[in-house]
Amino acid sequence: MDVLMWLATTPTPSGTSGVDPEDVTPGFIGFVAIAVIAVAVVFLLIDMLRRIRRAGYRADVNEQLDAEEQAAAEGRAADRATDVDDQDVDPAR
Repeated sequence: MDVLMWLATTPTPSGTSGVDPEDVTPGFIGFVAIAVIAVAVVFLLIDMLRRIRRAGYRADVNEQLDAEEQAAAEGRAADRATDVDDQDVDPAR
């Protein structure tokens, strides 16, 4: 029964530790440091998003240029396939 009473009781805090709460708080300097870090993180996120967006646009443009270049190469290959030994096999115009 003594064990159950021991488990049921809540511990009481022992006196004060002797440390002044003002000595362990970050204070104004800590607040300013965290605010500066937060502002820097926000600016870095904005810059990162801008760079990611720009890279996406560049990738889209490069894909379009590659597709146009490939279509032009296929067109040149088709023109060469119709010209055999300098003879025009296309119907006369």
